[in-house]
Amino acid sequence: MAKRKPAPTGAARAGLKKRPKKARPAKQGAGSREEKAKGSELDGSVAAAVNDSSSAETLATESRTVETAQHDKNSNESFQDTEHSDEDDSEDVADGTINNENACSDEVETSCSFQRHVSHIITNEEVSTLMKQNCKFKWEIPAVDIPKSKWVGTGEKLQGDYDDHLHDVKGKLREHWQNTLSDNLSSRMSFFSLCNSYRDIMYCNKKPFYLKGKSVDSSAMDAYLMHALNHVHRTRDVVIRNDAKLRNDANRDILDDNSYLDQGFTRPKVLFLLPLKSFARRLVKRLIQLSPLSQKDNAMGLFKKQFGESDDEMEKPEHSTKPADFDLLFAGDIDDHFLFGIKFTNAVLAAPLLFQSYLLALLSSLFTSVFVSLVIVCVRHFPKTFRKSVKLYSNFYASDIIVASPLALKRKIDGEDGKEKDFDFLSSIEIVVVDHADVILMQNWAHLETVFEQLNLLPSKEHGTNVMRIRPWYLDQHARYYRQTILLSSHLTPEMSALFNRLCSSYEGKVKMVTEHGGVLPKIQLEVRQVYERFDASSIAEADDARFDYFCNKVYPKIQDSDEGGLLLFVSSYFEYVRISNFLKSKEASFCRIGESTSQQDISRSRLWFFEGKKKILLYSERSHFYHRYKIRGTHHLLIYSLPGRKEFYPELVNMLGESKNPKCSVLFSRLDLLKLERIVGTSAARRLISSDKSMFVFC
Repeated sequence: MAKRKPAPTGAARAGLKKRPKKARPAKQGAGSREEKAKGSELDGSVAAAVNDSSSAETLATESRTVETAQHDKNSNESFQDTEHSDEDDSEDVADGTINNENACSDEVETSCSFQRHVSHIITNEEVSTLMKQNCKFKWEIPAVDIPKSKWVGTGEKLQGDYDDHLHDVKGKLREHWQNTLSDNLSSRMSFFSLCNSYRDIMYCNKKPFYLKGKSVDSSAMDAYLMHALNHVHRTRDVVIRNDAKLRNDANRDILDDNSYLDQGFTRPKVLFLLPLKSFARRLVKRLIQLSPLSQKDNAMGLFKKQFGESDDEMEKPEHSTKPADFDLLFAGDIDDHFLFGIKFTNAVLAAPLLFQSYLLALLSSLFTSVFVSLVIVCVRHFPKTFRKSVKLYSNFYASDIIVASPLALKRKIDGEDGKEKDFDFLSSIEIVVVDHADVILMQNWAHLETVFEQLNLLPSKEHGTNVMRIRPWYLDQHARYYRQTILLSSHLTPEMSALFNRLCSSYEGKVKMVTEHGGVLPKIQLEVRQVYERFDASSIAEADDARFDYFCNKVYPKIQDSDEGGLLLFVSSYFEYVRISNFLKSKEASFCRIGESTSQQDISRSRLWFFEGKKKILLYSERSHFYHRYKIRGTHHLLIYSLPGRKEFYPELVNMLGESKNPKCSVLFSRLDLLKLERIVGTSAARRLISSDKSMFVFC
């Protein structure tokens, strides 16, 4: 284990207390010793009661003495982990002892990925390198079960052997996964090993359930859920173990032992960001299945009421004219506003001493002392009282996991709806999973960026934090370098790359998937001549202006001179939609439009006018097609101003020309459109289009 540096002082501790010299008041230890002494007396009383039938009053008196001692102990206890508990929270500790039933050996504990990750102290040189954000991917390994794909990464190269990556997973978790996943466990190990390396991961070739079926999506989801569960359980185990040590030895000076630096500013450690309620329901349902804590609290009823409990979204509705992926994607609850906490209560409690004393006093007044003695022996030797549960809708500051949509979290951060701004619960997030990022892109990507910018900041309040046990890299404001981000999407976009490069800075390194695409041209059902026109754009900042200028000067004059109608003008972004709409208005062009904000009445009117030829041009946005998947009739000429990000949209648009006797298709692109281009025409063809000296290409 790396040696820890002293915790810093000064600006890093702004708003926080300095660590006092003593870990706990001396009275707490005295209370523990008194409790033990009374417990020994009670055991002695049991033995005496078995041999003497006249000791009922004595037992009752001792019970009241124990109750008084327990009350004194509770009143003298100092705050400890108040930020990690709520009114019904109990820890995995029984009578001051540690439950080590499933803990790894000390050697494994110090060598496991979790302990290695959190015990590392980042150097100033490492921080400077990470701030430059100029990481280079130096190695590659094949992507198991994903054709024509590979993982590329930074840092130390990962090994390809995934058979033994459960060796540092806690015993009950490992056993439960082996029973739950059975033969499917091996298929999860490849991605689980990547997650377990604590590197930032960009997996942007994931086949979601609504494209290829339920089983395809479950592998990656199971893997990152397993990783999140393992991280949460290990985090809590360290805290609980140290709590027990401090209860047994109140005079211990934790400043001399770095092993007690085990906490962050707040309790939540994992954040799941999802676009729709139906996705959140699938995730929580699977999370509960993969957790060994099988019991659920009463909030499960509320969760099922708000999120649903059936798998109807996995079945295509009857008599639907929409594509199958559209029906599956929007079959469930498509509300995009949700935010709640999940808490794992893994309490293993011996029969509480206070409860024993009350029971003893009651029984001693009703029955003979021999019967009372037998009851006491049974209580003492009763295995343990288990309170295992997955608690939903827990208080954010008492939760282990936060599940949210970017919209809901953005509104929470901004303090909308008249509520106070409160996002300190994001200060100690150590794992962020953004699943279905391509769907989030169709909502509002700016909300996601806002959430990332608020992660791992210094909290505005203490929230009961025991500053003596905060990890030094939190106080150094280096927490974002320890945060792991897992970004999953069906395809890669420049927005995702920008977020991954700019706001994901794990000191462990980065891993991303690289795929050779075959293209979707074979899915076009018509023999249509598709003309690709390349324009020059020197930089990303100038690409939009260059595209607009090319359209205004080269493309639109031909449209204006033609008397032919039925032109479907497709744009991929809202910015382009507004810009082209204003341009057509300025030219007094005969056009109508369908965008994401267009009312249903206006949409119906525009489709009718376009089909009847009353309007020559129909301006159509990708986001509108995503949410409605209209089949636009009356299309004779398709002009793709900017390629769609979702490759399945391209053949759908071209196939709309099926009713035309003289179909035409034109596509505008630049060298900066390589990501979109390779998904449509294929990687090899896209490279030729980008590197060729020619500027016009034809596909048939």
